[in-house]
Amino acid sequence: NTSNPLLGPQKPGTVGPALPGVMTRIVDPQGEPVPQDTAGELQIRGSNVFKGYWRMPQKTREEFTNDGYFKTGDLAQIDAEGYIAIVGRSKDMIISGGLNVYPKEIETILDKLPGVLESAVIGLLDDDFGEAVTAIIVATDDSELDEATVIRYMKQHLANFKIAKTVHFVPALPRNTMGKVQKKTLRDQFGLKTGASPG
Repeated sequence: NTSNPLLGPQKPGTVGPALPGVMTRIVDPQGEPVPQDTAGELQIRGSNVFKGYWRMPQKTREEFTNDGYFKTGDLAQIDAEGYIAIVGRSKDMIISGGLNVYPKEIETILDKLPGVLESAVIGLLDDDFGEAVTAIIVATDDSELDEATVIRYMKQHLANFKIAKTVHFVPALPRNTMGKVQKKTLRDQFGLKTGASPG
């Protein structure tokens, strides 16, 4: 429902403006519109957007607003020219110390660190912060990275509240059949390895 224009300007980091006939808005968790260039949930409405789930009225009520917008679950922001940048998924957003942390931003930084093949950032329950930022790293075969090196690098490039409290190294990230990283699997795997009290 968005597209970088074929003939118009293309902005790196965006998916382009909405297609003609598609209405978009960015809202906060209470469903209220957020200011321009502020992240929130992307909602869309248009003739090419499906109107509900077949024989699933409850799911339709949950995922559509009263005025017909579909709740995409994408966290996004829109600039002054209407270009949309996707910053993550709402279910993956981390709230640490009352501040919103977007994993995609941190992953983009981590993936530039020499020795990192790929990364995933998740939030794990924490007694002090609500959620603790946690980095999961797949290192290259010749890498000598350790947790201290990764955290030191993050401190050079990110605000303090975005820096991982812990770093774990794994041989590979769990993925589904579509190749998407399964962050729930990672949360389940590492969830009790933090300072949080179980239950």
